[in-house]
Amino acid sequence: MNYEQIQYLTESKKSFLCVGLDTDLSKLPTSLPKNAEGMLQFNKAIIEATLPFAVAYKINTAFYEALGAEGWNVMEKTLKFLPKNIFKIADAKRGDIGNTSKLYAKAFFENLNFDAITVSPYMGEDSVKPFLEYENKWTILLALTSNLGSQDFEMQKLANGHFLYEEVLQKSQQWATHKQMMYVVGATQAERLQEIRKIVPNHFLLIPGIGSQGGDLQKVIEYGKTKFGGLLINVSRDILYASQDNDFAEKAYLKAEFWQKQM
Repeated sequence: MNYEQIQYLTESKKSFLCVGLDTDLSKLPTSLPKNAEGMLQFNKAIIEATLPFAVAYKINTAFYEALGAEGWNVMEKTLKFLPKNIFKIADAKRGDIGNTSKLYAKAFFENLNFDAITVSPYMGEDSVKPFLEYENKWTILLALTSNLGSQDFEMQKLANGHFLYEEVLQKSQQWATHKQMMYVVGATQAERLQEIRKIVPNHFLLIPGIGSQGGDLQKVIEYGKTKFGGLLINVSRDILYASQDNDFAEKAYLKAEFWQKQM
């Protein structure tokens, strides 16, 4: 999916909503078995309920990889539930030396046919380049995350006066354009979006941390939105686990509708 197609999708649906499929077996509704089959049934119901409002889905691969081969199979089948014109993100946070990254890229872009993958940039250009070799596929670099540990490295000041995350934003633009690369910026870091937009004015930003994690949606949109949109705002737990009863899909529909209307 190319830049213009994502832009059209957000405009036509009047939405930035990315539904995070962080499907936790322990949190499945009581009506579903706590196994791979229950996980698959849950994902199918959530997708069908939220599709009118979502422009993207983000699969956090850890929840699936933890189940071994069965979980990988659920991930493959879940992708088949998603239409071609929906943006599909593998939240896999890969990043390794070139040869290994090539195989990660093949796994997620060829075998699974995701549109995008999250990548840690801290091993440098040669660890990111293999993901950028695929046409109409996206590399989403971690820039400024929501977790407390972001203070340990991302928020460290360098000798040139930049924060480390700012250096990542600036340096990585030498590797690809805004039509191949996005950045992760946590919603709890919304006050920094104005400065971030000065560095990356045209890139799409993937914004996790809305809903249960307490990010301020209005600030994210005010400071992060561009004239072309430029945002994919992820909501996971607030939608997925809106109910533990048989009405979980109906409640997910209402939550997705609520967030889309706010956007």
